[in-house]
Amino acid sequence: MEPQGFTLWFTGLSGSGKTTCSRIVEKELRARGHKVEMLDGDVVRENLSKGLTFSKEDRDINIRRIGFVCEILTRNEVIAITAAISPYRAVRDENRARIGRFIEVYAKCPISVLAERDVKGLYKKALAGEIKNFTGIDDPYEEPLNPEIVIESDKETPEQSAQRIIARLEEMGYLRRSNGASKNA
Repeated sequence: MEPQGFTLWFTGLSGSGKTTCSRIVEKELRARGHKVEMLDGDVVRENLSKGLTFSKEDRDINIRRIGFVCEILTRNEVIAITAAISPYRAVRDENRARIGRFIEVYAKCPISVLAERDVKGLYKKALAGEIKNFTGIDDPYEEPLNPEIVIESDKETPEQSAQRIIARLEEMGYLRRSNGASKNA
């Protein structure tokens, strides 16, 4: 069955563990011999979507661009991993429909925990009204309705989350079951 590309789409609020967990999954997939590309939301915004604002329209454009790149990678037997807030359900669903082999990972974490772990203090500033249009505070974040995988970074370590993701991908038939050769996840 392998190799076949697919898109592993991490969504969740800022600081919810998307990038940390996705990097661990990326490392495990590479150790298993897969072609993998990581598209981190912050890096994409700097290189592919520079100049876009944080308006709803520009956020949608950014997420559609990421989806377009994921579609190309998936079609070419690459595993595309995306870690982007992607706050609007409709655009995530558009990408799911466009890509087909799309697995949504919801990195769920309460805002109270995110504010505590936020070294830049952005949540506290947003909660105090000092930052406007902050996703999850005064700008919406639409939780996924039926994600294939939910990780809870306030209840499990990034390594535990990554192990659960790999196990779910095996269960869904996207990956062969490991013989225990790699213990990176």
